[in-house]
Amino acid sequence: MILPIVAYGSPVLRKVCKDISPEYPQLDKLIDDMWETMYNSKGVGLAAPQINQGIRLFVMDSLQIIESLDEEEKKEYPNDPGYKGVFINAQLSSLTGKEWPYNEGCLSIPKIREDIYRKEEVTIDFVDENFEPHSKTFNGITARVILHEYDHIEGKLFIDLLIPLKRKLLKRKLEDITKGKISVDYKMVFSK
Repeated sequence: MILPIVAYGSPVLRKVCKDISPEYPQLDKLIDDMWETMYNSKGVGLAAPQINQGIRLFVMDSLQIIESLDEEEKKEYPNDPGYKGVFINAQLSSLTGKEWPYNEGCLSIPKIREDIYRKEEVTIDFVDENFEPHSKTFNGITARVILHEYDHIEGKLFIDLLIPLKRKLLKRKLEDITKGKISVDYKMVFSK
């Protein structure tokens, strides 16, 4: 089932999410719905707060970005084959490498894209949909998508990483999103 995406301005997007257990009600269905919602919205990641769930869960598929790059662009990310997976109860273990810019957007903040600086490499501890534990290191675009989604479960948004002047320049657009004065081709809910 395709779920509505929570728009900027909703309090759930600013809350640190809670861990869940394998007994979480209808977790398999929720994960399936998140995949369907993410792909329907043409996203590469989706965190539970974006569908109004305050839990430490996100799904991401950077394979679709990597596969869309031409051969020259792929050379920029030699250590990033892409990754598709479910991250539950994730915790960052380390961030390494240089910070580098990439133009990010967010399904909860539609039609706003900005260059965001993030570290090159992330190591993250998490459990998958079967509650099997993992500790993995990711690079490049995959690391970036993971960090973007991880920020969501920590109550942060990509615009928080902008300098204050940039955020100030976006104020009117952000207010319009909060009020629902935006047209998108996927379902959204607004806090008004």
